[in-house]
Amino acid sequence: MDIDLLTNILFATIRTGTPLVLIALGELVCEKAGVLNLGQEGMVLMGAATGFIITVVTGSLWLGVGAAMLAGLFMSLLFGFLAISLVANQVATGLALTIFGIGLSAFLGTEYVGVGIEGISQLEIPLLSSLPVIGKVLFSHDPLVYLSWGIFAALYFCFRRTRLGLTIRAVGENPESANAIGMRVMLVRYGAVLFGGAMAGLAGGYLSLAYTPLWSEGMSAGRGWIALALVVFASWKVERVLLGAYLFGAASIMHLVLQGLGFSVSPNLLSMLPYIATIVVLMIISNDTIKAKLNTPLALGQPYRPQI
Repeated sequence: MDIDLLTNILFATIRTGTPLVLIALGELVCEKAGVLNLGQEGMVLMGAATGFIITVVTGSLWLGVGAAMLAGLFMSLLFGFLAISLVANQVATGLALTIFGIGLSAFLGTEYVGVGIEGISQLEIPLLSSLPVIGKVLFSHDPLVYLSWGIFAALYFCFRRTRLGLTIRAVGENPESANAIGMRVMLVRYGAVLFGGAMAGLAGGYLSLAYTPLWSEGMSAGRGWIALALVVFASWKVERVLLGAYLFGAASIMHLVLQGLGFSVSPNLLSMLPYIATIVVLMIISNDTIKAKLNTPLALGQPYRPQI
């Protein structure tokens, strides 16, 4: 394997892993606050469809990115109202949100299938982007990739060093105790859910405006579900989310790499690699039940009714 091929693989791994980073970071914050939102796939598709439509109508890519985030926010607000305010079952509500998002995004995007746009261009950092190997791998991406790194750094600092991070963890571990010492549990949970929705919408916008600047039904290709598994794989630790997302990103492009290297394997089988990796990871995690219980937020998925 020559150095140019390796550079291109690493570059593509980061681009492919970016939507997973965004979705998983948003879901991690939700779950840290004790809310299990399985609607990620629907929110991603709504973000992708809305962002693309607004870009086509207005001609502005950044208005499209903002619209994608707003679409995710709206979807997550709907989930929050049902699961937090009305105390509906979080699993059922999340699954319903995914089904709703898949169907609505397909309906809204029907007239835009096959429409092409000029996507968000790469932002090459002067001097750094010309460095051998790492120049292209790290310093020749579009702005949304750098934004994902910024969000990762902010969340890492938040959970390690700030009172906000401690508050989110406390709400996810024991909301009754958190409420007793004056923490606004409902507000924290709503904030976490809205942040997760915005990140899922942003990931959808990245898919339709930067990664593959077009709209097609179901273009998320299960990334929402993979990101949910990734949060568990990362043991609810921010730093592991970034690593895991890029590992899954590498698995997603490996079928193209193997075909390019001349492996005579069915492309359909090779394209299954990221989903096989997800199943293998979940099997490995399920064997270590003690570690899983230690890292899982204690109140995850449990309804909370504030004492009046």
